[in-house]
Amino acid sequence: MIFIPTFVHPLTIAGQRTIGKEILEQKPDVDYVICAIGGGGLISGISSYLKQINPHIKMIGCEPTGAASMNAAIEAKKIITLDKMDNFCEAVAIKTPGNLTFKIVQKLVNKIYIIPEGHICTDMISLYQNEGIIVEPAGALLVSCLEYIKDEIKGKNVVCVICGGNNDISRYPEVIERSLIWQGRKHYFLIDLNQKPGQIKKLVNEVLGPHDDIVHFEYIKKNNKERGVNLLGIELANSEDLKQLLSKLETSGIVYKKINSDDSIYKLLI
Repeated sequence: MIFIPTFVHPLTIAGQRTIGKEILEQKPDVDYVICAIGGGGLISGISSYLKQINPHIKMIGCEPTGAASMNAAIEAKKIITLDKMDNFCEAVAIKTPGNLTFKIVQKLVNKIYIIPEGHICTDMISLYQNEGIIVEPAGALLVSCLEYIKDEIKGKNVVCVICGGNNDISRYPEVIERSLIWQGRKHYFLIDLNQKPGQIKKLVNEVLGPHDDIVHFEYIKKNNKERGVNLLGIELANSEDLKQLLSKLETSGIVYKKINSDDSIYKLLI
């Protein structure tokens, strides 16, 4: 059998150049091309062809926040390996970019944008609901990038290389979860309640707003007969409602802790 490298080989990069050729055949007046970056093979091939034909074409790369190895290497001006990585955008989740692709990206790519995974999830849902396009996270990554350059590309001809349809439908609950959290509409709390009747009723009537929805509630009664900790997930209609929710929690006298992304328990929930 023959091993074909995914990005660190001149022939692999040369094969990716054909996408650049197709872009110019279909859109010869293109101004911007946006491409996802993993190991860098795809953007290296496309940019090396396009820049050879028209050096004025802007090449924009994008990486997810949890796997931005190429951008880290560009900033360090040398190949580095990420200490940790989020595999959510698995098609571009590369800890160490290739030496050859690093040199090409460093020379030919105009800018790299880092996109939060939650933003990517929001656009995955939007592409499916509004356009009928099923993409994996790496495919929606560059659509999310448009938000970051929207002022720059007004009146310009823009091509997004949307690639990757290998999205398992069973992942959508996680996609929706990450999207809601990124929008600031879903939050988790540890609520310490007195062990007496009416405490949950007080929480619902006095703390939650009319459009706040309990989407997760977990409680296991222990030996402590006076107090008990509850895991509570709240989905808000608008992210701005969080301020009022926290204010009501404070004035209600309920002991609580908001679970943040750097808390260990957060990784069990998401």
